[in-house]
Amino acid sequence: MNVLIIGANGQIGSRLIRQLKQEGRHTVKAMIRKAEQENELRAAGVEPVLANLEDSVETLAQAMQGCDALVFTAGSGGSTGLDKTLLIDLDGAVKTMEAAEKAGVKRYVIVSAMQAHNRENWSEEIKPYYAAKHYADRMLESTGLDYTIVRPGGLTNDPGTGSISAAENLEPGSISRDDVAAVIAALLEDRRTYRQAFDLTSGETPIGEAFGV
Repeated sequence: MNVLIIGANGQIGSRLIRQLKQEGRHTVKAMIRKAEQENELRAAGVEPVLANLEDSVETLAQAMQGCDALVFTAGSGGSTGLDKTLLIDLDGAVKTMEAAEKAGVKRYVIVSAMQAHNRENWSEEIKPYYAAKHYADRMLESTGLDYTIVRPGGLTNDPGTGSISAAENLEPGSISRDDVAAVIAALLEDRRTYRQAFDLTSGETPIGEAFGV
């Protein structure tokens, strides 16, 4: 597959690129905002695509031309205001869904947040972030895309264990960013995960067994 990573410079996106390059099964493209980031990506064997989540749907659709799959790992980050949460985590995500449909990209994987589908379990401290994720996920579910919504628990920089728990609803837990990237890589071609959404934490099930790869 020709896979476009949105949020390629983020902590999960950069790990996913490394994972996919190591596996060697897919062609990897990385959507970036700054031209000065291009050379480093090309040196790593990754094709850069210049675009911004605040661009138009048409511009984003052009950036996706020729791709088979899209992974949305972007986020506004904790240092920005609520305006960027709205523009990136919600509207930016929805624009990529619209763009994917325009560009004919059917496979779409999004990194959401644990229990984003259950309002009563949202953290009070970052409730606007959860609201953005909630409605972005709901918009994705209303599309005709072959989506998978991955809702990881608390993210750590610990080395991946290769074992997870994945279910519609899980008790609060954490998971390494390495393992989140490995899960996304594993489910890209797994049709059983199409039009599915699940919470994700560290656990006892090997990733290969969880997703049949």
